[in-house]
Amino acid sequence: MSSAKDQKKENVGEDPDADLVSAFQSGNTHAFDQLVLRYKDRIFNLCYRSLGDYQEAYDTAQEIFIKVYKNLKSFRGEASFLTWLYTIAGNTCKNKLKSLEYRYRNKKVSLHKHNQEGGNQDREIEDESGSPQVVLEKKEKMKIIQGAIDSLPAEQKMVVVLRDIEGLSYDEIINITGHRLGTVKSKLSRARLILREKLRGIIKG
Repeated sequence: MSSAKDQKKENVGEDPDADLVSAFQSGNTHAFDQLVLRYKDRIFNLCYRSLGDYQEAYDTAQEIFIKVYKNLKSFRGEASFLTWLYTIAGNTCKNKLKSLEYRYRNKKVSLHKHNQEGGNQDREIEDESGSPQVVLEKKEKMKIIQGAIDSLPAEQKMVVVLRDIEGLSYDEIINITGHRLGTVKSKLSRARLILREKLRGIIKG
């Protein structure tokens, strides 16, 4: 029978971020910087898809990593670091969406707007290749897609973003959301149906 220490070693070996987490917990703050660099774009994109606003997404991503920094010392590796990170990110975005303050001041900004503080960060939503006409058409299409995503209820939105945009497994989504598999699939099915109807003729397939 393996000890708790041996079990933790097994978990560490399965988590690609375990070495960095362990290094941070041992006092190496540079390891946290590496974790941020590894996941900052994915977390920003999760925030943007959930909130529909660049500035709000940037601020929320910053808030998420501050929470991670404050709590990483107590992380015990029951789940992978990525699942734990997405759980914090998902809960932060859901709380933001549910807040009356956010609902009332929710504003739409153009997709080409850059946050000056964000520097030269990659944006999965932007595409500078091709002719100006092609770029414009893609941006207009992305506005419509994001508008359809924004129309979803908060929990449906989170599930469809995690599954269809971030590509997470059902097991990961269950760990992040706390929902049962049937609930996740039900919310995902309803979200996809709504998006299919709203995007009919815009998205092929």
